[in-house]
Order: sequence, then C-alpha cells, then structure tokens
Amino acid sequence: MSDQVNGLQDNQAWPELNLPDLLHTDPVRQVHATIEKEWDFLQRSACQTAAGRAMWKHVIHDPLAALLAGETYLRNLHEKMRKDYLNNARETSGVILAVRTLWFDSRLEDVLSSPNGREAQVVLLGAGMDTRAYRLSCLKDSDVFEVDFAEVLEVKSTILQAAKESTYESQHIMSKAKSLTRVAADIRENDWMEKLQIAGFLPQKNTVWILEGILYYLAQSNAMQLLRILANNCVLTHTVILADFMNKSSTTLSNSVFQFYSDWPDQLLPSIGFTHVKLSQIGDPDAHFGLLNDPLNLFNKLRSLPRSLQTNPDDGTPCCRLYLVEASGSPDQSSAHNKESVIRS
Repeated sequence: MSDQVNGLQDNQAWPELNLPDLLHTDPVRQVHATIEKEWDFLQRSACQTAAGRAMWKHVIHDPLAALLAGETYLRNLHEKMRKDYLNNARETSGVILAVRTLWFDSRLEDVLSSPNGREAQVVLLGAGMDTRAYRLSCLKDSDVFEVDFAEVLEVKSTILQAAKESTYESQHIMSKAKSLTRVAADIRENDWMEKLQIAGFLPQKNTVWILEGILYYLAQSNAMQLLRILANNCVLTHTVILADFMNKSSTTLSNSVFQFYSDWPDQLLPSIGFTHVKLSQIGDPDAHFGLLNDPLNLFNKLRSLPRSLQTNPDDGTPCCRLYLVEASGSPDQSSAHNKESVIRS
C-alpha cells in the first residue's frame, strides 16, 4: 500500500463516519427506507455509486453524494475501507469508482472545451444519483438531460428538495448547467429517445452521451441496441460517448448480476459507426489520478498482461478488467468512413 490512503498518513487513525444531519430528518429517512425495501439491484447501484463518491471526498468534490447515498450504503463502504486500511491492502474499496468518476469528469471537461464541444448537449443515461449538473462548471453552456427510471428520479428530486428547504448550504443545490431536465424513461425500451426529444433534446445538436456504470447491467441485445442508436447519431451531428465496459471475466464471476461485456470495445465501436475511439484501463496514465501508486496493485498487474487473457497465468485468478472508453463520430467523418468501407469491399 502507498504511504497515504484516503487522505491519511500511515500513523493516523481511521476516522469516524460523519453523516449529514439531513439524513436523520423524516422525509429523507423515509425515502431511503423505501429504497432499501422496494428498489432492485440496478436501482440501488445508484446509491452505491453515490456512497463511493462521498467516501472518496478527498479527491471527488460532491457535497450532495452522502445525502443521495443514504446511511446504509455509507456505513457499508466505510467499514470495507476501514478493514482495507487496517489490513494494509494494496487497493482500497471504492478506488475503482473514484478513478472512474474522475476519468468521466476530466474527459467531459476536455470534450466540452474542444471546438465541437462548446454548447453541446450532455445526456446522462442511467443517471441515478449523479450530480455533475450541480458540481461541474464546465456545463455552464450545456443543456443537461438526466435519463433514468421514474422512481429513481422522483427519489432524487425529493432528497434535493429537502436539502434546498433545509439549512444545507444553498450553493450545493444550484445547478451549474445552462439547463437541467430529468427524463423518466427505461433505456431498455424502444421509446426512450422519443421521450428525450419531447423533453427538449435536439438530435441535430452536438451531443455528449455519458454511460457510466450502466452498460454491463443490460442484456446483450439491449446494450447493442443502445450503442447502435448513439452511433447512428454520428450521421446527424458530432457525437461523443463516454462509457465504461467490463470484459467477459468480470461478468462471469459467481453471483454476478452483470450481463453485457466487450473484451474489445475499441473494435466494437468502430464496427457500428464511431470513427475515433480511445481506450484506457484503470491504472493507465490518464486513469489513476494518483490513487494507484503501489506497483503491485491488482490493476497494474492486469495492465502488464495481454488483454486477450481471461485468466492470470501466475495465480489462476480471472483477469477482470474495466475499460474506460471515449468514442466519437460526425457526419463528415461518417461519410469518409463509409467511402473507405465501399472501396475496401
């Protein structure tokens, strides 16, 4: 383990968990009780993600994350991180989520500052408890759309409204985006794009699509249908997707709820219409953010092995990889790509 974990030096005690007072008020407590009783694994993953961002607050600025996560998920992750710290683990629980969040933040900021990205729409598919619209100033010229199940968006709105009505710091509840629209839709169904357009989304306007922590929960057919819809947008306007993909080994672990996988997303995406693809693995220079300094940690070991391997030859463990992928395409690039394909055939 490196000499600093979760912002602590080795000789410091693991801190107690400090919960926001608002979590103990009746409206917010009731909402989180409903989540634990009624939500399925996919819906609850939104709270788990928020807990990760809250517990890694020394590197992720997300003041609303703890409220949206709820006490149960915060305590669970806090205890796992405490055990990792005491056991001198090479990787601390939640570090993948922290790196993933920081990668999406940095890539989104870079895309929106590029010539094609200025004033682009930003669509978060399976938005869950994401608060980028409240914490990223790079969205100031962007219309932001959050798409998720109706019950997820209702709970999120209820918690944020409770925060707004309390003594919680008001600047945390103010959207930094040009506009923020929540769209109740199931991206596994065929009508989500129609609902998005009714809400104000413009298909001809440059768009950044964020698919963070969502694709692998979908069935293979649903995930491919979704990716093809986004790829088809490349013939209309400049289109960027930021997404994470699991490889096969990650989805075949015992008790896994994950379904869709791609061992080679950098080959898959060009085959359906994207013309530029950049892939990173956790631990790569653009995907560690100073959080994975131990050369013997799991992610550095995986990066040294060929991606074609599903099993580590040294110890027989599955090579579970998470790929962070940026892909883009535009009408001029798509027409050139199609011409090349015709010439080759």
